[in-house]
Amino acid sequence: MKGIVLVMDGMGDRPLKEFDNQTPLQAANTPNMDEMAKNGITGIMDSIAPGIIPGSDTAHLSILGYDPYEVYTGRGPFEAAGVGVDVIPGDIAFRCNFSTADENGIVTDRRAGRIREGTHEIVEVLNTMVLEDYPDIKIIFKESTGHRAVLVLRGEGLSDKVSDADPKVEGNKPKEVIALDDSEEAKKTADILNKLVAKSYEMIKDHQVNLERIENNEPPANIIIPRGAGEVPVVEALNDKYEVNSACIAETGLIMGIGRFAGMDIVEMDEVTGGIDTNLENIRDTILDQVKNSDHDFFLINIDGADEAGHDGQAIEKRDFIEKVDRVVISELKKLEDVYIFLTADHSTPISVLNHSGDPVPVIITGPEVRVDDVCEYSEVAVAKGGLCRIRGSDVMNIMMDLMNYAHKFGA
Repeated sequence: MKGIVLVMDGMGDRPLKEFDNQTPLQAANTPNMDEMAKNGITGIMDSIAPGIIPGSDTAHLSILGYDPYEVYTGRGPFEAAGVGVDVIPGDIAFRCNFSTADENGIVTDRRAGRIREGTHEIVEVLNTMVLEDYPDIKIIFKESTGHRAVLVLRGEGLSDKVSDADPKVEGNKPKEVIALDDSEEAKKTADILNKLVAKSYEMIKDHQVNLERIENNEPPANIIIPRGAGEVPVVEALNDKYEVNSACIAETGLIMGIGRFAGMDIVEMDEVTGGIDTNLENIRDTILDQVKNSDHDFFLINIDGADEAGHDGQAIEKRDFIEKVDRVVISELKKLEDVYIFLTADHSTPISVLNHSGDPVPVIITGPEVRVDDVCEYSEVAVAKGGLCRIRGSDVMNIMMDLMNYAHKFGA
């Protein structure tokens, strides 16, 4: 028996006036998700615990059965591994934004207009960076999807106990990175990052990619802003933990990185793009091919667009993206036989908040011999009445392994 955990990143939301006090999921036309709800068991889920606002990283770790309070050191290492950087013990990794700064150093666009093309060419220049005060520190940049990138620092005397440079909102300069403890390693790392941010602007502000973006009235990607420092963690392989043969299908470097750290096979996809423009047909075809033709028996799947729309405050786009996933992806996945599907989100990204929240997310499980409840609609409100009641992310793998007959009895 095979199992799928399909995470629609950031799908959960709060009632909106423009949708007559419905959430985007409630307002969306989702006949296929509703059919799954009618034929399955439903509930709501706190990815970590009630009221705890999860990151996508900590939420996915919890959903995969890891304790994020034990294994999470920061987002950077997962992002770096996800985009193919061979991080090693001792490395300090960061996730970064390609951002736009003016001549006074003020950040005018944290995501450089959500740049889609040209970041590889910019990174080629950044990878020639050497800091005069720290010639022995190796600096590794790698582009991720869209406006995202990763940074890895490699060398002696480094620490992940440093703050972020991200100002969080436009109209401010990058924050000064400071040491979060009194160690010399943290103070050194903070100084490296402050010098690196300043030097990144000088190195790429006149890059041809940016000159062309300015000419086209697009925000240039002329500065790098690191955040999410983390030391490379060690985690138990998912296949050993649950005795499965697992694979990860995702469009973002972060989720692929979590899959790599968990020892999952990463299924590469072409022409995905990411966000609300993601190639859902490609994702659908990849899922179907893997489920039908591969030796993998457990799949973690992440689809990202609803989260991006939530962060950008785009209510209509979020609703429409949910409808598109229902129409393109769920319509075909629901036809799979002898497969358990766990459909959920990793967290809510309410339009009104423009960020993650601690609101629980909706859950459906379909498959052979599932105890079907009387819920017939997939939404944050409707599934709260379902037979699963309220679970936590740490329950997901135990529930799936039990349904798939991979679990072991506890006790005599």
